[in-house]
Amino acid sequence: MFGNTNANYKKRKRALLNTVKKGYAFETHMHTSEASACSRDQAADLVDFYKSIGFSGIVITDHFFNGNTSVPSHLPWSTRVELFCRGYDNALIRGREVGLKVFFGWEYAYHGTEFLTYGLNKQWLLDHPDILSWSPETYLQNSRRDGAFNIHAHPFRQAPYIRKLRLFPELVDAVEVVNSRNPDVQWDIDAMSYARENHLVVTSGSDTHDIDTIPGGGILFQNDVYTIEEMISAIRCRKGLYLLGSRRLRS
Repeated sequence: MFGNTNANYKKRKRALLNTVKKGYAFETHMHTSEASACSRDQAADLVDFYKSIGFSGIVITDHFFNGNTSVPSHLPWSTRVELFCRGYDNALIRGREVGLKVFFGWEYAYHGTEFLTYGLNKQWLLDHPDILSWSPETYLQNSRRDGAFNIHAHPFRQAPYIRKLRLFPELVDAVEVVNSRNPDVQWDIDAMSYARENHLVVTSGSDTHDIDTIPGGGILFQNDVYTIEEMISAIRCRKGLYLLGSRRLRS
């Protein structure tokens, strides 16, 4: 995981800036303080940060209500959804001001097993107030039926909040094989092996929670993408993209 100390920070920032100049860099996994209790920075500040390090876009993936959310659970469902989307909404506004693309997603959890969901919108959440009662299998099946692209986030991470290892190779669309917040690179290596064994496409993400840490993940596309659907299509094709942080897998 990248630190934020003086010379090391500046060196890593320069290296990242040189790398992202070679294509179109997008962050695939990040959290805003508007909706994620673990994030330290607001959406607009995160947008400014990613713009400053040469990224072309970001996907906001705040923790959903069954994860580390900052949205109170006693509120009406529609109010909760509106508050949940505030990080994305604020990021979108700031992104348009500074010229950074901002896409919508979320991180769905089941007792520590987490999935990044792309391709659905706020209305889908409003239409499914029973979502928190679903099993992970039901969630993956129902969301994919409606057009979701689900990425199994850091599948082999070990932490107190993760009760057990759960894998769903037939129900996910991709595997996050680089997560730069994983302190043990072996978890990423295991994720890559799992993806290869099951012929699943792969992604990389920084799991960003603040602006003090240089991102160690993301995807560098050869061609720019302008919508979340174009991003999904490019990931599915597996061509013309480079996983930022993939050197971790060769360490």
